Amino acid sequence: TTTAPSQFTSFPTPLSGAHKTGLGSSAALTTALTSSLLHHLLPSPPSQSLTHNLSQACHCAAQGKVGSGFDVAAAVYGTCLYRRFSPSVLASVSDNHGPGTEGFGERLKSLVEDGEGKWDTEVAKGGVEIPKGYALVMCDVDCGSQTVGMVKSVLAWRSKEVEDAGRIWTSLQTANEGLASALSKGEEAEISSAFSAIRELIREMGEKSGVPIEPAQQTALLDRLAGVEGVVGGVVPGAGGHDAVSLLVREGKETLERVRGAVAEWSQKGEGRVRLLGVKGEMEGVRVEGGKYGGWIDA
Repeated sequence: TTTAPSQFTSFPTPLSGAHKTGLGSSAALTTALTSSLLHHLLPSPPSQSLTHNLSQACHCAAQGKVGSGFDVAAAVYGTCLYRRFSPSVLASVSDNHGPGTEGFGERLKSLVEDGEGKWDTEVAKGGVEIPKGYALVMCDVDCGSQTVGMVKSVLAWRSKEVEDAGRIWTSLQTANEGLASALSKGEEAEISSAFSAIRELIREMGEKSGVPIEPAQQTALLDRLAGVEGVVGGVVPGAGGHDAVSLLVREGKETLERVRGAVAEWSQKGEGRVRLLGVKGEMEGVRVEGGKYGGWIDA
């Protein structure tokens, strides 16, 4: 066995103590593992569609439900516009037909290879992209506790208040499409306005459903950061809550220093502990890293 080089940063924190970011880390891990197994076991590299289909099936099985699927799609394809497959696609490998049942392996293989064309997924790689000169960054936030079951609570409200929820859902879809269009054009003022429209609808959804998707503390923090020179806009990622904010910023050390200064001032005032993380959004999906991690493999 070769002694492993220090290719990975050490994170000496148990999962129970790690902060949830809302950026699909479980989907990324599932996709990476699935892709690695496919590359190792198949005679030729898997297609993106095969990797996507199997990763979606695995992630849905792990979650016990069919989610939005966009996190797995982003992990496979990178930045894209995504329309999820119909949940019925997975009917042959879920519930009473899941792992351990007779013929499961054959059904799963047939499903993910999609010889019958059941997957109605839509992926548009050129549908949205971050303009040159800009980057996605993230702030870790510790100013409250994450509410459990937020998504279920919102969906319960949606099923009860069909008309009002439908209006907000439609408006939010339009606002999201507006942001995608603004990003493609690279118009900073239009991008900022689109972020504001999305946040307003998210807050309305939160108020009417009784779920703190963008809590008051996060609203105040995002409003403060929106006033920092170089910050175009931001949102509470994932299902919402108190744990993180993501920002679109102009690239450059000066912008990042201003953001660090703003969050440091915020934290010093006792509004909650906030720090800018040393990571940026990646536009590429899953990829083969080559041999640089060879030291991690038994000789």
